[in-house]
Order: sequence, then C-alpha cells, then structure tokens
Amino acid sequence: MSFDIHLSEICKNNEAFFRVYRWEPYCISLGLNQNKEAIDTVKTEYDKIDIVRRPTGGRAILHAEELTYAVVMPVVQNSSPQNIYKEINSALALGLKIYDKNLSAVELESSQPNFREFYKDKKSDVCFAASAKSELKYKGRKLVGSAQHKFENIILQHGSILCGDFHKKIINYLRISGEDRRLILELLNQTADLYSITHKKIDYEHLVKSLKEGFELYYKMKFKNANIKDFSFIENELSYS
Repeated sequence: MSFDIHLSEICKNNEAFFRVYRWEPYCISLGLNQNKEAIDTVKTEYDKIDIVRRPTGGRAILHAEELTYAVVMPVVQNSSPQNIYKEINSALALGLKIYDKNLSAVELESSQPNFREFYKDKKSDVCFAASAKSELKYKGRKLVGSAQHKFENIILQHGSILCGDFHKKIINYLRISGEDRRLILELLNQTADLYSITHKKIDYEHLVKSLKEGFELYYKMKFKNANIKDFSFIENELSYS
C-alpha cells in the first residue's frame, strides 16, 4: 500500500493507474482514522496475521481470500471524488460481469448510511458491516468494499473484492463482547463472495484480465502495462500506530 501512496505522489494530470494485488501473509488493514485498539494484536501475532494502516478511510478488512485493487487518478474539471467513486465501481462491476455471467446481478448501492452515527457503534469496526453509496453488492449483499483519500488533486481509491469467505474470520481478531460479536457475525454473513456466487475455483489471472477489460471498456481507453521496477520507489513499512 505504500507503493499506492507513491503512485499518488507521482501521478500526473494526464494519467491514471490501476493496480491489483493479493497478500502474503494474510493481513488486516485498518482505516486511516481507525483506532488500532479495535484489534487483538496478541491473536494476530499468534496466527501470523500482519497489520497495516491504509491511507484511505473505512474500517478493518482481513485481506485473505480476496483481490485488492487500487486506482490513482486526478480529479479533473467537472468531476468530483464522489463521481470518481461511482465511476470506478461501475468499471469494476463491468469487469466482474465479464469475468463470469453469474455476476450479472452485481450493482451499485443506491443509499448512503449515516456513517457518523454508525461509527459510534462497535459493529462499525468491520468494513463489510455496512455498504456506502455506490459500493458493489450482489442481490443485496456487499461484494466489494472501497474507500478513498484525496492527495491535493489526486484520488487514491482502495478496495477489496471478496473471493471467498475467509474475511469473516476477522471476528476472531476483534476486541468485542459476546453481543457485539453476534451482531458483527450476523452482518458478515450477509456479504457475498465470488466463490459462493460462481461455485468455481477463483481464476485470479482471468479475474485480473476481466477487471482490466472492464475499465478499458468503461473509460474507452487502453492501459499500458507497467512494472514496479519502472518506478523509483523505496518500500517503507506502513505504521498502524
């Protein structure tokens, strides 16, 4: 994720980046302003689960059976972070439908929760406990969680595309009471993932190609492939303190 920040720092007004990756070892990422005390670090260390802090907002995500995406692009004239958020998710939806015809029911969330009130509740510690407007859902169930951060005129948008149900195990790493645990697990059981929808082993290579094609069709452009070696970048550990 520190590389995503680097891309945000070097992005020009006439370019954009689309990046996808997976995690090894598995990792919990905290939202930019989330209190780290929400996570039981003794349990994460025992299970060799890393912890990082995202440069974007939102709440905790267990990056395991999923595909993380990052989009870096400028806020051009007559646009806004909200419009960009909707456009990126629309491009992702198109890519998912290309990946598998069973995903034809993927759509954008039309309503917006009152997050100011929601974040007062303990169940808000988990990203997939609620859907923001324009996030992707499948038959009413949240499939992709996304969040943004604006660096001057550059937008960085991160998201997690659920490919299996391992994300529900985040319940094991939260400092929560029995009742809160029940409520969060109930919400997590209302998510969707690609395997449960398609009933097929995830072909990550095909998934990445489909998402790329979805962006190219939606934005009517072609990506140029890039390698991290093409960029002057020194990787730094993201602190969660």
